[in-house]
Amino acid sequence: MDNPHRSPWTGDEAVDIVAPKAVTKAHPDYSAAKTGDSEAAARLVMDIMDDEWIERHAQAIIAESPILVGVHALEGMSVNMIGSAMDEWLSLQFDLPMDRDIVQINKVGHTGSSGWTRLANQALFEGEVIPGAVYWLLDDFVGQGGTLANLRGHIILGGGRIVGYTALTGRSDSAILGLTGETLKALREKHGQLEKWWKERFGFGFEALTESEARYLHRAEDADIIRNKIAEAKQD
Repeated sequence: MDNPHRSPWTGDEAVDIVAPKAVTKAHPDYSAAKTGDSEAAARLVMDIMDDEWIERHAQAIIAESPILVGVHALEGMSVNMIGSAMDEWLSLQFDLPMDRDIVQINKVGHTGSSGWTRLANQALFEGEVIPGAVYWLLDDFVGQGGTLANLRGHIILGGGRIVGYTALTGRSDSAILGLTGETLKALREKHGQLEKWWKERFGFGFEALTESEARYLHRAEDADIIRNKIAEAKQD
């Protein structure tokens, strides 16, 4: 089974969530953007990432001069156009380069899915990374943060450096991506006997989980429940 590359977190890495889920999903173009309408995606992104948001974030983004990487899949594997619309919009606003080589190569079905489904079906990425270049990652939604973590890992493996993360919407309690030492310690104290199995199955240890993923696993009563839930949620 192919596994993503993940790297341990280096600090309190967090994703900027542009707008609450209720606001984004209520937008008249949201459904069409999620199902392949590129014009709807552009309108959605321009309305949510409005002039006020652009002005508030311009200095931080421009100072880094990053390459923008929106989460998007190989043609035919996904119809969600929002990630591509995000990097095109920010590229236009800040005169920054976009990456089109790095793509998600599998379909994971995370939209509206449970936490177990997100954990069991990891997004995989391929594409050339420029060694030494800095990247800013963009996604339409952050749930547990696993997709961004896997994209981050792919870029770090290729010698790139991540300087920022932005999601159009998402769970506010998932804004912190970088796993805290306190949460990692609590997870290993409760489910440490599971970590070898986890690493064999997914290719990375608990230290590379996101904060949200680790908290989700910590809530499980025992290791057998985790194994069973992962097996049930794995897509063929």
